[in-house]
Amino acid sequence: MILSCTHTPESRVIPFEGIENARDMGGLVMEDGRKVQGGKLIRSGNLSRATDADVDLLTGKYQLSDVFDFRFDAEAAADPDHIIEGVTYTRLSTLPQAFIDGFSQGRADSSQVSSKDFAAALVNYAALPQAQELVKKLYPAIVSDRLSQRYYGDFLRGVLASGGASLWHCSQGKDRAGWASAFVLGALGASREVIVADFDLSNESYAPYVEALSAKVRENGGGEAEVSFIRAMVGVSRENFEAALDLIDRRYGGLRQYITAQLGFSEEEQNALKDKYLK
Repeated sequence: MILSCTHTPESRVIPFEGIENARDMGGLVMEDGRKVQGGKLIRSGNLSRATDADVDLLTGKYQLSDVFDFRFDAEAAADPDHIIEGVTYTRLSTLPQAFIDGFSQGRADSSQVSSKDFAAALVNYAALPQAQELVKKLYPAIVSDRLSQRYYGDFLRGVLASGGASLWHCSQGKDRAGWASAFVLGALGASREVIVADFDLSNESYAPYVEALSAKVRENGGGEAEVSFIRAMVGVSRENFEAALDLIDRRYGGLRQYITAQLGFSEEEQNALKDKYLK
């Protein structure tokens, strides 16, 4: 089920017609004072609804060469990317299998329901303690899963090898794509503040939908726990993201050490990424 994105933040937004939650990473300032080059690194929602005008923008202004898709098989099959001639597509499912199994079951159960029914289901799920707990476990599971780590490392090497602009996405471009952005920024030398701020911008993209469902939750007697579930499912949870960054600090010695050791993206590769994308 694809959620409708009706509002996007002004900063770094790319005005696509059919691609949600899209922004250029260009202009972000790293700790060494250098900035990310514009038009080279793009994060977004999936490309299934990309229009001809979107394709023209990607191939013309951005000279897109590589797309990295973090969805699993069922997601990609349900909403296949618009294939652009001359662009290399790489799919790397970075969601741990236990979450894939649960999501696939939910997708099978809801594949024929309307957006209104799906929204009602989310409001109902928000009241379940097990659902609230599960969403808190998502980010720690992603960063701890060995296969996810391997695929994010492959992604970073793909971005380093890219001959043009790279675009990465998941379904809505917020969670798995958000972590990909965090790893790119971490490898480029961004501060935690810059990384968290970029991650949190997805909440601006999906704000109207979050607010509408949160109001429904409150009408049903829900409190902060229920609203937090909606925010995490429809937008992103900054709290959960920062908690997972804290986990990386405790368990792996920090984000850059994690990128080097767990993702297998060496210091030499990180320096090459900086030389390629910073100015």
